Amino acid sequence: MINLLTEDLDVSTIPEKFKDPEGSLRLQTMVNSYREMERRMSSAPAAPKSHDEYCIDCSHGMFEADPEVNKRLHESGMTNDQAQAVYDLAAEKMVPMVKDISADFQADREVEKLVNYFGGPEKWSEVSRQLLAFGQKNLPADVLENLSSSHEGVLSLYRMMGSGEPGLQRETSNPAMAGEKDLQSMMRDPKYWKDKDPAFVEKVTQGFQSMYGK
Repeated sequence: MINLLTEDLDVSTIPEKFKDPEGSLRLQTMVNSYREMERRMSSAPAAPKSHDEYCIDCSHGMFEADPEVNKRLHESGMTNDQAQAVYDLAAEKMVPMVKDISADFQADREVEKLVNYFGGPEKWSEVSRQLLAFGQKNLPADVLENLSSSHEGVLSLYRMMGSGEPGLQRETSNPAMAGEKDLQSMMRDPKYWKDKDPAFVEKVTQGFQSMYGK
């Protein structure tokens, strides 16, 4: 039996685990190995019968599963997990890119509004230079950055500059912040200068904006 099976077989190509010490084939070992391989292959995840049966999680909200894309993935024999991995990779790469594009678009719109408010590009260029110098001299860097990120924040900074340097002890309508002394006290809090807690920094920024807003 062994001779019949191996008549045209180059025994030297057979892995050593299928041979006994004399070099003869261990047929039962080969059969067992083949059965184990079949078992693993039969238990491995398979592609669904149709691309419509993919269950893709797009909870990030940036896009939804696309039938045409699913059809292409199904034609490639992808399992649901493999198809999900493709979508996850797209989200990982595309979501930050879309957010950056949206942020740039919003920033351009904010600048356009400021240019119109101050009467043109040249006037805005001069005002922005003055605001930057004033802010760098009188405000913490993160408060200045927050105020500079929006049209309303820049106008608050402009009114602050027009009223003189911070220190006028003007009262705010926000009962949570009684005035500039409170803001200065908050800026001495470790949550502000050490931990740079985003919510706490934003609260300080809103305090300045409330004091010098409309």
